[in-house]
Amino acid sequence: MEKNLKKLISQMTLEEKAGLCSGLDSWHTKPVERLGIPSIRVSDGPHGLRKVTTEEDGRRGSVPAICFPTGSALAASWNRELLKKIGKALGEECQAEDISIILGPAVNIKRSPLCGRNFEYYSEDPYLSSEIATSFIEGVQEEGVGTSIKHFAANNQEHRRFSVNAVIDERALREIYLASFEGAIKKAKPWTVMCAYNAINGAFCSENEWLLTSILRDEWGFEGFVVSDWGAVNERVPGLRSGLDLEMPSSNGINDKKIVEAVKNGTLPEEVLDRAVERILRIIFMAIENKKENVAYDKEQHHKLAREAAAECMVLLKNEENILPLKKDAKIAVIGALASNPRFQGGGSSHINPSKLENALDEIKKSSNNPGAVTFAQGYDLSSDKTDENMFNEAIEKAVNADVAVIFAGLPDRYESEGYDRAHMRIPENQLKLIEAVSEAQKNVVVVLSNGSPVEMPWIDKVKGILEAYLGGQASGGAIADLLFGDANPSGKLAETFPRKLSHNPSYINFPGEDDRVEYREGIFVGYRYYDKTGIEPLFPFGHGLSYTTFEYTAMSLNKKEISDEDLLEVTVTVKNTGNVPGKEIVQLYVKDVESSVIRPVKELKGFEKIHLEPGEEKSVTFVLGKRAFAYYNTEIKDWHVETGEFEILAGASSQDIRLRDTVYVKSTVPVKKKYTRNSTIGDVAAHPQGDKLVREIMKKAYGDEFEMEDESLGINRAAMIRDFVLRSVVGFSGGKFSESDMEELLRKLNS
Repeated sequence: MEKNLKKLISQMTLEEKAGLCSGLDSWHTKPVERLGIPSIRVSDGPHGLRKVTTEEDGRRGSVPAICFPTGSALAASWNRELLKKIGKALGEECQAEDISIILGPAVNIKRSPLCGRNFEYYSEDPYLSSEIATSFIEGVQEEGVGTSIKHFAANNQEHRRFSVNAVIDERALREIYLASFEGAIKKAKPWTVMCAYNAINGAFCSENEWLLTSILRDEWGFEGFVVSDWGAVNERVPGLRSGLDLEMPSSNGINDKKIVEAVKNGTLPEEVLDRAVERILRIIFMAIENKKENVAYDKEQHHKLAREAAAECMVLLKNEENILPLKKDAKIAVIGALASNPRFQGGGSSHINPSKLENALDEIKKSSNNPGAVTFAQGYDLSSDKTDENMFNEAIEKAVNADVAVIFAGLPDRYESEGYDRAHMRIPENQLKLIEAVSEAQKNVVVVLSNGSPVEMPWIDKVKGILEAYLGGQASGGAIADLLFGDANPSGKLAETFPRKLSHNPSYINFPGEDDRVEYREGIFVGYRYYDKTGIEPLFPFGHGLSYTTFEYTAMSLNKKEISDEDLLEVTVTVKNTGNVPGKEIVQLYVKDVESSVIRPVKELKGFEKIHLEPGEEKSVTFVLGKRAFAYYNTEIKDWHVETGEFEILAGASSQDIRLRDTVYVKSTVPVKKKYTRNSTIGDVAAHPQGDKLVREIMKKAYGDEFEMEDESLGINRAAMIRDFVLRSVVGFSGGKFSESDMEELLRKLNS
């Protein structure tokens, strides 16, 4: 194909080549009919297909499609196979609707719970996010449809998203924000990458050569094309030069003319334009070659998959006195407008027109053995935060006359959406008061939450059960009923930390920044990394989720106790279902650097596996850990580096529920050579392999044999004080006894 593409490009006019680098409209690439270059269509859709249509009266809508759970929910499944199934289903729907590329997945890190688009994003952890994205991409692309992983990179807020400059240190970028993309791009090879609106360290992502070329293409080997987020282009010619191939939507020829003029006046080499055109053409022809004719899909089967997925994504946060599952003949008061008018997806570009929609109230009645014993009270008005006394009183009355009250609460559409961030972490005041009042009147209360990201729960001690349903898609109502009655066993676990209050979040002081600048001062300490390090107890930790059965972690074994950083370590963990019903457990594997010379998290997720176990059944899962599981990004050598030493391998049911641990000694094959200078400290010298000897020589030379580490007359510990002396200061303090030439000779030894 390469040779044919180059020949085709040689036949194109400069104007045709420039034109191919922008859209025909909002959703199509430009055709070049005289050369047989077709137009292809792209569409929104991280969790469902949004094919935009225009009615005869000019109103815009989208074709009916399956609305699967949103990204925040899907990640809580921790299920690679499920994500691949959903990807394949979306690929089928794209083929049926003549869509060549679906714009997703969205893998930006959840830096703050306030980000309005968190419902679309997977996780606070880059490893989990990248693994989930990999499976999704593989599923879609196996159906001959491309993906567009987004938003590259550091699009972690909606406030001033078109103009904000994210100031992030290199280690945090590499270990957290870029790592969320890296694994998926390397392993799953998405057809396209979508650049973000924002700038990173002063350069807009749409014209950031370090990001789009040095890292994405040169380091990671990406071979597809880079497309702008819709309206993300700042200056078109610098963007093209930096690696932005396709501008979307159409600029109506304005930026095409800039490209033509730049080539003509010599400020843009034509070979740069040709490379971009070649990348775009390669994907266009891949899409055409993979197009399937007369594709139809089974909407009912896809809806069934959506229900299965929703049940796997929802997280049982609390189950005091085993209030769940509910008895099917119980008198149940269903309370809350969200039970009958569900919030099942987020707002903005991912908003799906569902093929059908279930609500929890109807599904609870269907699942009950006595539908007449299921009563309903609206409880609150979704369009207002004010309490309606009539609704409020009706809810209390229904709750008092029931065996159990199930309150549906959460965030209305107006609280979270693409385009703006949340102002706080609270649910509406009328819902808050309703939960508190109902729990005073009825001792058996279960709260079902519908929200795209964490909420504060000041009422947590007043209720017995909490089911985090997230935004579970069009079949979420049925999935909720399945879980409440035990027809399905909860198996989701949090892909993000739920803080007790907003001020506990590591980005709190620096979100969303000032004017067009936001500083990521928490660095690598995002999510559980921060809570672990500071000892702040979250409301619910990363990885938390309960089940209707119990699991015992019975054994862990390592295939080696000592490895080099070039070796692979195999870790086998055995888990047993010690309860009475079948269930799925998510085995989480964390790695801890026992002693490090650099600041590192207490532990980091490096493996996970979801396994199904029948009662009494025991299974073993094996994880394979390579260099990156032990490495940090060393900004001095511009590479991932493992320090020689001990690492703990931790297996558990959540980030704070570690059940098993073992230790491996890892030897670095690439020792980092420290550069010693006149401003190196005595402590730096002491850390050298021959440090003790060298420090004694320095002190003897500078202060003579009588030098003592303790000085009672001054009441000080000299050893502690001199540790921070720089070598040049020893020259001065010694009165010339330790001379400049002595220092130069010492530096020669240290650096040799």
